[in-house]
Amino acid sequence: MSQQTLEATKLDLELLKKAYRLMLTAKTMADTYEENKAICSKYVHSTSRGHEAIQLAAALQLKPHDYAATYYRDESMLLGMGLQPYELMLQLMAKADDPFSGGRTYYGHPSLRREGFPTIPHQSSATGMQAIPATGMAHGLAYLEGQGLLQGEEKPIVLCSLGDGSITEGEVAEAFQMAVLKGLPIIYLVQDNDWGISATGKEMRAMDAFEYAAGFKGMERLRVNGSDFEESYEGMRVAIEYARKVRRPILVHAKVPLLGHHTSGVRREWYRGENLQQHSVDDPIPKLRELLIGAGLEVDEVKLLEQEAMSTVAADYERALNAPYPDPSSFSTHEFAPTPVTEEKGERSPKGADKVIMVDAALHAVDDILRTCPEALFYGQDVGGKLGGVFREAALLANKYGDARVFNTPIQEAYIVGSTAGMSAVGAKAIVEIQFADYIWPGINQLVEELSKSCYLSNGKFPVQSLIRVPIGAYGGGGPYHSGSIESTLLNIRGIKVVFPSNAADMKGLMKAAFLDPNPVVMLEHKGLYWSKVPGTEDAKTIEPDENYILPLGKANIVQQASEQEIRKGNSMTVITYGMGVYWAKTAAKQFPGSVEIVDLRTLNPLDYETVRTSVERHGKALVLTEEPLMNSFAESLAGRLSKDCFQQLDAPIYTLGAANLPAVPLNVELEKMMLPNPDKVAAQMEELLNY
Repeated sequence: MSQQTLEATKLDLELLKKAYRLMLTAKTMADTYEENKAICSKYVHSTSRGHEAIQLAAALQLKPHDYAATYYRDESMLLGMGLQPYELMLQLMAKADDPFSGGRTYYGHPSLRREGFPTIPHQSSATGMQAIPATGMAHGLAYLEGQGLLQGEEKPIVLCSLGDGSITEGEVAEAFQMAVLKGLPIIYLVQDNDWGISATGKEMRAMDAFEYAAGFKGMERLRVNGSDFEESYEGMRVAIEYARKVRRPILVHAKVPLLGHHTSGVRREWYRGENLQQHSVDDPIPKLRELLIGAGLEVDEVKLLEQEAMSTVAADYERALNAPYPDPSSFSTHEFAPTPVTEEKGERSPKGADKVIMVDAALHAVDDILRTCPEALFYGQDVGGKLGGVFREAALLANKYGDARVFNTPIQEAYIVGSTAGMSAVGAKAIVEIQFADYIWPGINQLVEELSKSCYLSNGKFPVQSLIRVPIGAYGGGGPYHSGSIESTLLNIRGIKVVFPSNAADMKGLMKAAFLDPNPVVMLEHKGLYWSKVPGTEDAKTIEPDENYILPLGKANIVQQASEQEIRKGNSMTVITYGMGVYWAKTAAKQFPGSVEIVDLRTLNPLDYETVRTSVERHGKALVLTEEPLMNSFAESLAGRLSKDCFQQLDAPIYTLGAANLPAVPLNVELEKMMLPNPDKVAAQMEELLNY
């Protein structure tokens, strides 16, 4: 398609009238907010002034079965989809009936699941990050379509709306790469107003989005004058038809003026100067007005459209002003969506079953899921093809289920994590893998901004079903980039669940529960326990549960009990731990027969605090054991909480033990041993605590 000039298309007069009325509606809303800025600027907002034509041209051609990922300036796009000014104003004023978030997030940040409308999943503030979940939606649609799982005869597409300043974001490149690599039905609509807050295009980029997209082989491109409604409409018609029929990605670069403020908090008069006057020449509203009159519409009819828009906005503004605010007591709802898995089911130790190592238990769990759930797919670095994972944790799955369901990705941790939000929104159910815990950091932005907040900020409409597998932990010289422990960082991200099994049976049961959970779940899998080859970890190999076994998240397990005799003598303690810590504690406890109870947390969030607290109160002495560097860790946080809650029952301070507070695990095995806990170090703490 390349760069081309679109011929003007004679559009239906009723369509032009509708577009003009909606443009005037958006302008009047912006003017109303400015006239009442003491009220309307209580919360920061942006408007679509200058962008109206391209946004309406896109919105008016989307179908109810399509999906959209908007950005914070797409107010006119929302009006074009059928949202009412009143509904948008409810979000502006953070009112209870805000249809998107119930007063929880900014104006222009929609999340909509409504019959007759395109689906708009929750997005962050959308400065590029939304390109990955949006591409994940298209990826999920392509997968479901390929498997014959899409409902209805219509073929949905995804519209991803972006500001030009966001295109330099690295995560946009990851999205573009996957869109062309997999041939996905997505339109990237780039609205280029040549500003990124106060920085101009010349300051921010070496090329515009149209030129940049040329580097992604297989990305069709189209330029339009985004201030001209006719040209914009025809451009979007071509793009939508291409995505819907050819099922491949296309980028539409729309040049538009910026006539409003960047936001209500960053005002145009502070930095725009003569530039604002230059942009005003391209105001889309006078252009469309002139077109309407040229098409034969009487001036009085045009004025009537203008009056309709102003009357609607005025009435809706007064109505929104008087709408109720949220009940403050509702502030904590929708942190998570309810999980269907609340009870342990199936046989944990079937008669006649063989023992299985942890890595194989995980493999069998994923195999069971793929076999029984056609919406499920599994991807990550090196998990597909012949290798089946660097730990063989996905061995032969690609051969069994095909490359569409089990496949390799590029080295793109952000896409691996963030795409699962889009997959979830369209009904695909992704299991993904980050190859090592130390590699998760490029994906943290997506995990925090797109996955963890979605359920809460969409008022429960868009929980993200996402199972993220992460091999973790140190043993035997893995070195600084393959040995890290990251659970404390993850546990500081609200809105995700964190699981850390210590044996094969737990691995299988928790994997199934994590997959069925409608929320984001990170499954931390200790590499040192995968094969039970590390001395003292033999118990990680267990009888394999049957294929129906499910173990609910948030249930700790007392893997070793102290004797009643030692408890009565006051010679007992409990160890609160997880992962490899379970086996360090078991080995160390052999020196203190009957005196040590060991609680395996299994799930770090949700935490089975009741079991933990009961154990601490029963013994009066406790050690919280972790593999992480100890300072400011989850272990220290838990110890502090227990110290407060169990103070009256304690016979000694809560002890903690973890790795040395160093930035990385050293390569040399002797240095590694010095840094990490081990049974001897644990035994020394046990002895001191029991003798306290």
